[in-house]
Amino acid sequence: MAYAIDPPPIPAIPVAGTDTLFPVRRIWCVGRNYAEHAREMGHDPNREPPFFFAKPADAIVLSGATIPFPVATEDLHHEIELVVAIGKAGAGIDEARALDHVFGYAVGLDMTRRDRQAEAKKLQRPWEIGKAFDQSCPITPIMPASRIGHPARGAIWLKVNGTIRQQGDLAQQIWSVPETIAHLSRLVALAPGDLIMTGTPAGVGAVKPGDRLEGHVDGVGDLTVSYAAGQARAAA
Repeated sequence: MAYAIDPPPIPAIPVAGTDTLFPVRRIWCVGRNYAEHAREMGHDPNREPPFFFAKPADAIVLSGATIPFPVATEDLHHEIELVVAIGKAGAGIDEARALDHVFGYAVGLDMTRRDRQAEAKKLQRPWEIGKAFDQSCPITPIMPASRIGHPARGAIWLKVNGTIRQQGDLAQQIWSVPETIAHLSRLVALAPGDLIMTGTPAGVGAVKPGDRLEGHVDGVGDLTVSYAAGQARAAA
């Protein structure tokens, strides 16, 4: 049976050191997974069950790109994160076997229209317009776990125009990668192609047109992305 319209292309990320692509199915994001970031956002960092939100797969933009500044915001924020790429399906995954489901890791940015998110929170509405907008997920090629193992500690940082804004260590995560995978898999069935963004350290802040962002996670990679100069359209 034919499609009524042409199907969209499958979003995909290069696999580092190969000529293959990792097709992306869904993007899950963990909220407030570093204590200092939870505090800077006005929340208690006590160890509560993790919560999740989503970005569309086509929000991905590859490292090295120059991105148009997003519309409908006057307060765009950066959030640097370790990204987990799922390579094996599972539901109700045991924490002790969770890493068996990981294909690899990448460095990503959960770009956030903070003003739109704050408005949604105030009105007790969903966050999607603040989180799931076009080109809101810059990301590096995926480093296979078979090459780098499973990073549980190491520096994670972000610079804007050469100045450090965010700096932390993967060991500071409230919920480890195995714990996060196990918990999420009790809420949804995970499948090959799913990405999990594991939260951001403290220091989130505003990005302006013309800014250059550089992110890093030890053992995983380096991300660069720039925002085109010029003014974006504000929300009506």
